[in-house]
This record gives sequence, C-alpha cells and structure tokens, in this order.
Amino acid sequence: MIMKYFDKELTDNEIKKLKELARHCRGDILKMTTLAGSGHPGGSMSSIDIYLTLYSFANISKENYDDPARDRIVISHGHTSPGVYACLARLNFFEPEEVILGFRKIDSIFEGHIERNIPGIEWSSGNLGQGLSAGCGFALGSRVNNTPYNVFVVMSDAEQAKGQVAEARRFAVKYNLNNLTVIIDFNHFQISGRVEKIMPVNIKENYLADGWKVQEISGHNFSEIYNALKTAVNDDKYPYVIIAETTIGKGISFMEGERRYHGKSLKIDECRKALKELHIEDDLERLFSLRDKKGFKKKKRKDVLPPRIKIGKIPVYTDTTHPRNVFGDILEEVAKLNPSAPIAVFDCDLTESVRTHRFARVMPDNFFETGVSEHNTATIAGALSINGILTIWGDFGVFGIDEVYNQLRLNDINRTNLKIFATHLGLNVGPDGKTHHCIDYIGLLRNLLGFKLLIPGDPNQTGHIMRYVLNQPGNFVVGVGRTKLPIIKTEDNKIFFSRNYRFEYGRVDLVRPGKDCAIFTFGPMLPRAVAVRDGLRKQGIVPAVYNVSAPFDIDKDCITEASKTGLIITYEDHITESGLGSIIGQMIAEMGLGTKLFKLGISKYGGSDRPEVLYKRYALDVDSVMSLIKKLC
Repeated sequence: MIMKYFDKELTDNEIKKLKELARHCRGDILKMTTLAGSGHPGGSMSSIDIYLTLYSFANISKENYDDPARDRIVISHGHTSPGVYACLARLNFFEPEEVILGFRKIDSIFEGHIERNIPGIEWSSGNLGQGLSAGCGFALGSRVNNTPYNVFVVMSDAEQAKGQVAEARRFAVKYNLNNLTVIIDFNHFQISGRVEKIMPVNIKENYLADGWKVQEISGHNFSEIYNALKTAVNDDKYPYVIIAETTIGKGISFMEGERRYHGKSLKIDECRKALKELHIEDDLERLFSLRDKKGFKKKKRKDVLPPRIKIGKIPVYTDTTHPRNVFGDILEEVAKLNPSAPIAVFDCDLTESVRTHRFARVMPDNFFETGVSEHNTATIAGALSINGILTIWGDFGVFGIDEVYNQLRLNDINRTNLKIFATHLGLNVGPDGKTHHCIDYIGLLRNLLGFKLLIPGDPNQTGHIMRYVLNQPGNFVVGVGRTKLPIIKTEDNKIFFSRNYRFEYGRVDLVRPGKDCAIFTFGPMLPRAVAVRDGLRKQGIVPAVYNVSAPFDIDKDCITEASKTGLIITYEDHITESGLGSIIGQMIAEMGLGTKLFKLGISKYGGSDRPEVLYKRYALDVDSVMSLIKKLC
C-alpha cells in the first residue's frame, strides 16, 4: 500500500505503481463508457493522474470514508465520473468489474455523474461551477466543528467562467480557508471547442487577484502533482489553486487533443484498438455478456445529522409584530443557550432586514456574511449542513429561493439539512415592486422533492414553527412577508397560537368554524380571512377559516370536512396556478370530493405601492373578498 499524507518525497517505486494504476484506470474508463454507450472518457483520462495521486495520499480510504476527521475530496466536474470510479476501484474501494459493469445502470450506484452515496465521494455534482462552493462549506465545517482535515476540490477549466466560482474564491480568502486546495484540470477543451474560444478565462490572474496562492504544473507528472499538493497542505496561511496542464484523452494516440471525446464514448472497434495500445486485456465480449445479468450492491453512506439544541421557553407575543423580529429573537436566544453547539448562520448583505444581526452579536465567529453572493451561499450552507452543523440562512425570497433554485435542487439531491428563513414573500413586500415580489415560491419549492415549506400565520406561530424546524433534520424553508402581522385570537379573544399550542407538521388549524363555505389560507392573508369571516357572519354567512402552515402535506381529513360546506375557497398572496389553490384543487380531484373550488390569489405581476393598495387593486382586500363570497354563496 502507498503511504498516505503529503509529508515526504515520492519514491521511484511509488511513481512506478501510480503509472501502472493509471494504465489500468484508463482501460477501465474506456471499457465502462463503451459498454454503456455513453459517458465522458476524454476528461476522465486527462484527470485520472490527478485523481490517483490525490486519493492515494489524502487521508481517505475504504476504511475511513465516514470518519469525521477524514480529508474531503470534492469533484466539481462530475461528468468525469468514469475517472473517479476507476480510481476508487483500483484503490480497493470497489471491485473494478463492479464499476465497469455498473456504470450508468439503473440499479447501480455508479451513475453518469458522481453521487455522494458512494464511499470516497463527498458531493453529488455535475452542475458545473458549484464544486468550489461545496468545498468552502466542507472547509468551513472543519473550523466550526474544530476537527482538522484538508479539503481538495478538483475542477475543470471551462467552469472557471461561472460567476459562482468567483463568489467562492472571494469567500475562501475572506474567511481564510487555508485547509482548502483547488486542482484544475486544464485540458483546454469543453463540449463545443477550446476553452480559449468558447469563453476565455484568465484562471491564474483571477485567483491571484482574489488572494490565492497559485502553482502551475503538469497534470500528468506524478511527482509534480504530489509536490504541489504537499506545498499546499503544509501552508497554513492561504488557500491554494494548482493549475494542472493536461491533455484530453491522454494515453491513447487517436484520442489525445480531440474535442469529440469530451462526451463521446468509443465504438467497440475503437475501444479494442485503444486497449491494445494500453496493453490491457480485451475482454469486451465477456463484459457485454455480463452487463445485463449483473446484480449490484447498494451502499449506504452514514448521514451526519445536525445537533439537537436548547430552544428555551416559548414567548407569547401580544401585539402586532414582525415575524422577522421573532426570527431574530429566536436566533439570539439559541445562541445564548447553546454557546458551544455547532451552529452557523449565513447572511447576504441583509443582516438588519432579516434580523440575523441578532445572532451575530452573540456568536460572531459562527456568523458568515457573504455579501451579494446568493448562489455561493446556497451551496456553502448546504454542504456545511451535512457535517453535523445546524445551518441557517436568512434572505429575501426572490434571492434565497427564486435566484438559487438550481443550487437548492442540488442541495436536495445531496440530502442536506439547510434551514432557510425566507422573508419578503408575496405582494406583501409592497413598494419594492414586482422584481422583489416573490409570488412563486410555493410552486418552485414544491418541485424539490425533499424540501419542506412552512408558512406561519402570525408572530406566535412563527415562534412555534422556528423552534420545531431548528431541531429537525432535512431541508426546511420558513416563509414570511415583509410587514408586521397582528396576533390571531380565538372568538373569545384568547391568543390562538398560545404557549399551549403544539405545532404538528401537516396539521391544518381550524381558526374559525363555519358552515356556508371554507376558506383555506396562510401567512399574511390569515388575519384578513378572519376579518372576512367575522364581517360576513354579521350578514348571515359563516365561512370556516383554515390556516395551512404546511402546504405540501395537508391533512386530508380537514379537506374532507371542509368539502361538506359545498364550497372551498383558497385565499393566498401567491400565483394561483402554482400555489395553495392548485394543491387543494388536486387533492379535491384525487379524493373525488365533488365540492366547488374557487382560487383567489395572484394572476399578474404587481405594481409598486403599499401592500393594502396592492391587495385592493387585485381584489385581495377584505371588502373585495367579502363581496366575492356573497356572490358565490
């Protein structure tokens, strides 16, 4: 076995062994992509010498791949999965034939782009430009958890054009992530041609300008790769980038320097020719006969969940209050009650607007101000959250949901544990205008299969929901508007969401009973719905009012009960076509209830004015809704 850690010089025998491993890995890459009839052999072969050196000497092995103190290796250009799989197999993580036969097969773990359920792989990737942000998250995790380890991020050259990469570079320097090393496979090719022509990037100059240390090496010289890594990991002052000059298709004469092999597998006759060049056994016929017969083992990585924390006594708010203030109160209290807990809070230049400054005052070392860098923040926070750290991000909805949908989707795939407090939702944002009215968040988040959305109906329910979320695994978004909310009370003037209230995910709160119709609503529309109901009651019409705090998992029994009135009305500060109305409409149809449904919400982008003016303009104010219901009933 090759010794691990970058603390010596490579011996001739070690170099010889690496070269032999590389030869076999290149054969494995060609076999698996040819058998699958697809894949990315060119970049896999330019990256393989980097992978072998890195995985051979970093503190990661088949024995310790779930050890909290292991080194983390993030592969940003996940399309080079054949190279990663071949490397891991030849270093005894798996049997090589298992990888070759399983590549891109439905029941195999070896997907077309790498997945973090595979031992040795930390982050599912393939959406280029996000790997460095994930690496920053892992590097930050070392600091928050006080567990020393190195983080390596292997990247492609083309993805350096992504804006998120620049955001991550700056974050790494600001927070002195000196345990972070980037290695760029600079083979000069991307799908459409040479990097220099498709979108020129000044890789060296950009990293230098942002404060990184830069090394330039040959990516096919094992000694140079090793020595560059050794220099980087032994310097505790800076993050390093290693720009490794490589050749696409390296090792096969007719593949070297040829763009078409970036994402094209070899035909069978080409593969036979290449295997002959490598002096690798040509067993393609046998492998083809086994590919559809092979059964595959599922491997499960251990998920590291965030800690359970002390949440303190639940306060009761008696006056109209900003839900954002409740969030700030909770952050401050949690920081005081859990001074040594692994907690991290992120902000994107909105500290006082979203009240994250309250946490920063108490735990400044665990507060991370990332500036106007939402894409980077979404990925860093997601990666950090799978390291046993309670990770919270406060932001406006248009930035923390709409703008970073792809980053949240990748977080979802990576089974992260991110808690997002999204403010400024709906027309409730008011004068900021349509660019800041986040009126589509339910529809967007509903597409993320592992995310849960919670929308509190008043300040007191905000407190209950936040305290629930902070002690739950998984991804949660808690959404509120911009304005203050009144305290919801019972008909006999008691606080509805009192200290005795017990929040249950999916439960719908019957805030007002009724018989003539049922109004389903949430958030800032709840107090308006109560006002509608109380006003109509004086005129002989008594609607029931239901508060839906968890729109993705609505209790079916309450829909059944409400349908007995003969009319269900959904009332929301959201686009009707993708919001609560569409969800309940689908439930009614699937349950075969046969009740009437009227969807009341947003159908066009709003203008710029006070929320009450906007609600009146778009017939969402109390008087307009009362008039509508009188016609419907």
